[in-house]
Amino acid sequence: MEKYGIIGGSGLENPNILQHITEIEIETPYGKPSSSLKCGNINGTEVVLLSRHGRDHSIPPSQVNNRANIWALKEAGCTHILATTAVGSLQEHIYPGKLVVLDQFIDFTKHRKTTFFEKFEQGEMKHTPMATPFSDQLRNILIATAQKLDMDIEQQGTVITIEGPRFSTRAESKMFRLWGADVINMSTAPECILANELNIPYAAIAMSTDYDCWKTDIEPVSWEAVITVFIKNVDKVIRLITESLKK
Repeated sequence: MEKYGIIGGSGLENPNILQHITEIEIETPYGKPSSSLKCGNINGTEVVLLSRHGRDHSIPPSQVNNRANIWALKEAGCTHILATTAVGSLQEHIYPGKLVVLDQFIDFTKHRKTTFFEKFEQGEMKHTPMATPFSDQLRNILIATAQKLDMDIEQQGTVITIEGPRFSTRAESKMFRLWGADVINMSTAPECILANELNIPYAAIAMSTDYDCWKTDIEPVSWEAVITVFIKNVDKVIRLITESLKK
């Protein structure tokens, strides 16, 4: 039986989108998950809801253990994982509030050494696909649903996975664009990697907020500003998820 794990930020922990709710907490090799798992169903589809940061972003991003989240969803019996997240956009055609269905990632994290550009220059970057069975099936459903909801969506996207300090210089973003990255986000980095290691089909809906002002000389905006933009789009994401999971 299919069971979807849904990971979200502020707003998606709202239990009103679930029916027949129970709550569990799972110990993992990475420590406790960032919040309790809420189990229930959406339109007849069994789901496990996990909020990265708790209601109104009560848990700071630095304290969120994203590997623990993936492990917890695996232990809860999830067969597929659908993540939603706020990201910074790299490409001109991706703008704040646009949905990006990620289907592959560039794992920059494990290759990092002393400089940001070393591996670029050596041509050792690799594009790693998300789990194909999930991506192909759900992408078509998400796209069709988004079109019905009159939402702007990027059908295929590549995230560059980076754990560590924010990357916010124009030079770095230019290099990432040259390697075909559409969006950047620290939280999806360990999620993507561990989901693939555990062989869990994984897809992400990236709510682009352009938080690092990649295309200008403006200083990076605050995390609070990111969340403000993201929350404005939460209702759209909830509708997209609930409509897509109809049997």
